[in-house]
Formats: sequence, C-alpha cells, structure tokens
Amino acid sequence: MGMRRATLRIRGKVQGVFFRESSRVEATRLGLTGWVRNRDDGSVEAVAEGEPAALEEFIRWCHRGPQAARVTDVERSDEEPTGEFRTFIVERSS
Repeated sequence: MGMRRATLRIRGKVQGVFFRESSRVEATRLGLTGWVRNRDDGSVEAVAEGEPAALEEFIRWCHRGPQAARVTDVERSDEEPTGEFRTFIVERSS
C-alpha cells in the first residue's frame, strides 16, 4: 500500500505542554514527514504523510500526546499525499 496523508486538529490542553516538539520526535521516529503548529484558538494542527501503519500509530499517539497534555478531541481529514515534505518540522503558530 502506498503513502497516506492526514490533517489533524488536536484540542484540549495541548499548548504549553511540549506537544509540538513531542509530536515532531514521534513523527520522525515513525518515518513520517509534514509539520505541526499551534493555532490561535488553542488547538494544535498537524499534517503528516507516510506509510499507513506509521500514520495510524502517529494518530493514536496524538490522541494521548505528551505526558502533560490532556487531549479532548482529534479531528481528522484524509487527503491524497503530495510528497512535498522532506522531514517533519515544527512550524510557526497561525
């Protein structure tokens, strides 16, 4: 099976708890590419591409997040992968 892409919006206590850096480390460990950033509404947004099993594992991780996080909701939308990313980075907040 080929690459997959998902855009996630993670809500709860997810800012100020190292969610972005922890998700970058987890995505890199899983071989995913993409980005993560804080949103002005207090949520975190992520776009990840990679092998389906790795992507699903990352999404499961996002439902928990790092130890200090308290995730209440993960909204997911699947899209066609573009292959535009080389690594997984923390982007500036939007």
